[in-house]
Formats: sequence, C-alpha cells, structure tokens
Amino acid sequence: MKPFNVFPYDSNIHFMRLRWVSLAIAALIMFVALGAMAFKGFNFALDFTGGVGIELRFPKAPDVDQVRSRLGSAGYENAQVQTFGTGQDILVRLQDKPRESVSAAGSTGSIAQDVRRIVSTPDNPAEVRSSAQISAQVGKELALNGVYALIFVVIGFLMYISFRFEWKFAVAAIITTLHDVVVVAGWFALTGHEFDLTVLAGVLSVMGYSINDTIVVFDRVRENFRSVRADPAEVLNRSINQTLSRTVITSFVAFLTVLALYIYGGGSLRGMAESQMIGIIIGTLSSIFVACPLLLWLGTSKQDLLPKARDEAALARRP
Repeated sequence: MKPFNVFPYDSNIHFMRLRWVSLAIAALIMFVALGAMAFKGFNFALDFTGGVGIELRFPKAPDVDQVRSRLGSAGYENAQVQTFGTGQDILVRLQDKPRESVSAAGSTGSIAQDVRRIVSTPDNPAEVRSSAQISAQVGKELALNGVYALIFVVIGFLMYISFRFEWKFAVAAIITTLHDVVVVAGWFALTGHEFDLTVLAGVLSVMGYSINDTIVVFDRVRENFRSVRADPAEVLNRSINQTLSRTVITSFVAFLTVLALYIYGGGSLRGMAESQMIGIIIGTLSSIFVACPLLLWLGTSKQDLLPKARDEAALARRP
C-alpha cells in the first residue's frame, strides 16, 4: 500500500507545535456555529413545522425535478416532491404557507387544486388522489427523538471508548465528535439551508464517521506509547503522521461518494449529502488538529494506557 501513500510514512509534520492555534481556530468555529444556532436559528422543513401533504397521479411518469421547479417558480418554495407506489404517483409536501393567489383562509383542498393546476401539463394532467394536513406535533416528536438519539450515541461512544482506552481518550473523542456535529448543524443555521429529517440523519452519520476516524488515530497513539520511548508530544505527533495518508485517502473517497449523491441524488437527498460532505471535511480536520492536541492538553502519558506500568511505578516509589 506504500505506493498509494499521499504522505510518506515517516513524514514529520509538527502538528503538536500548532496545537494551540488549531484548538483556538476549532473553538472559534464552534462558537460561531453555536451563535448561529442561538440567534439565527434553523430553517426547519415541514417535517418539523407541519404543512400540507398532497398525493397526485399522472397518466405518465412525471419528471420529479421538473415538478419541483414548477412549484418553486409558482411560489411554493422548498416543496418536497417524491415518487411513491408506481412511477405515476408523486407525493408533494408543502409548508402551510399558501400563495397570495390562494386565500389565507383557503382549505387544504384549494391548495391541492392549485398545486394540481401548476404541475399539470397538456399531455400529462395531474389528478389529486388525496390531501391532508400534516400536524406540527409530529415534527416536535421527531425533533425530540433526534435529541434522544444524539444523547444515546454520545453516551454509547463514551462507554465504548472508556472501556477500550482510558477516560482521557474518551473525553477527547467526545469533545471532538461534538465539535464536528455542532459545526455541521451551525452551517445549516448560518446558511439558512432547509433542515429536515434527512439532514438530521446526515448529522447523526457524521458522528459515526468522526468517531471512527478519531479511534484510528488513537489506536496508533496507543501502539506508539507502548513501543516508542519519547515524550507524549512526540508520540502524538508521530501517530498523526503515520495515519495521515490513511485519513486523507479514506476521507477523499468518502467525499467523492457523497458528492455524487449530492449531484445526482435529487433534491430530496441533497440536504443529507450536504451535511455529510461538511461533516467529512470537518471530521478529517478535527481528527488531525483537535483530537490529539486535546489528549496532550489533558496530560495523557504512557501510564494512562499501561495499568501494569502504573502499578510498577507505585511499587518502585515504596521504601
């Protein structure tokens, strides 16, 4: 695999020398993301806000992107359009904000007829099969379940890393992972891009990617602490350099996969792909510039990984 190395295995880039700069930049980005979420908020989709769901049937299979474009041009922005059942059936979901041409007091049925008129073409007229109001209460339950999932994953990661390593590694990994999640969520708050359930799924997948990348580096740190006689800064620096090619190549391949999903996956998957692309970039940088500097800041040493060495050191101090 050495011919595929982006960086030489024995490269010696001094990442630990930049640790305070990298930690300061990471903290600044995280605080900006938190500020965007606190003061600007998210542009929640109807998964969380409620709205109108309309089922349409066409004589011929319609172009979903064209239907979405027609609705956006007519004033129904951020409409969610997807096929279901046969290729002739589509589901249109709209936030409960009727256009000016539809009175504010208009019923769900009148909105459905307006949508049918917009998406119909002379050679492919649409028929309304059903329409219904989507309760915002469902969105609140989904948001609450998302928070529960986040807490569950964080606790699970903390227990796993504490069992596999030591508590300092667990703390550093969780802080790094939460940093990545906050930055990705803050990106959506800052840009105003729509936040729906697919984005939430993407954010949760970022946690898995970030923790996996961090554990790979931590594994090498543990190996080097056991086999290399050097100070902690040198061991951490060497570990990052030895896993650098693996980290960059894996992230690049994963990014290409998600980029293809972003370009060709359609509007319904674009939010999830966007969150994963941002997460891959941030997760890769944090595993290099944040995770190990946090370990050094927490005072990690060889004794943290070798309980036997701790016992022998304690015995050696006894009179």
